[in-house]
Amino acid sequence: MAHAHGDVTPQPVDVSTLKPLGEKLLGVNPYRGDKEAVKEAIKVGEVGYAKNCARCHGLHAVSGGVSPELRTLDSDKETDQYFLDITLHGRTRNGKVYMPGFQGVMGQEAIWAIRSYIEAQPKN
Repeated sequence: MAHAHGDVTPQPVDVSTLKPLGEKLLGVNPYRGDKEAVKEAIKVGEVGYAKNCARCHGLHAVSGGVSPELRTLDSDKETDQYFLDITLHGRTRNGKVYMPGFQGVMGQEAIWAIRSYIEAQPKN
């Protein structure tokens, strides 16, 4: 069991309503810019976020100050790659797990859906 400051065990996300993205990891959110796909991605991402992220990063991505404020992340290629890397591999410092990795539990469809949900949240 992976432990973060919220003791979250990564949960799978149902992505059956999303188009499969394939095995090769994409470095950019493929749902951004596709009006129809992003609507469904936001719905899937909302559930995935609630199951896996809200405990530490706050409801509707509004951080309580302990974890990074995800709503302020830029919507660009560099930040997409950073988000993908951190989500897959987690964050450990001095042997302490601050965020569990989701590799093997969550595929890129779920990760990009969660990213889409976060991007859809008001910034303030």
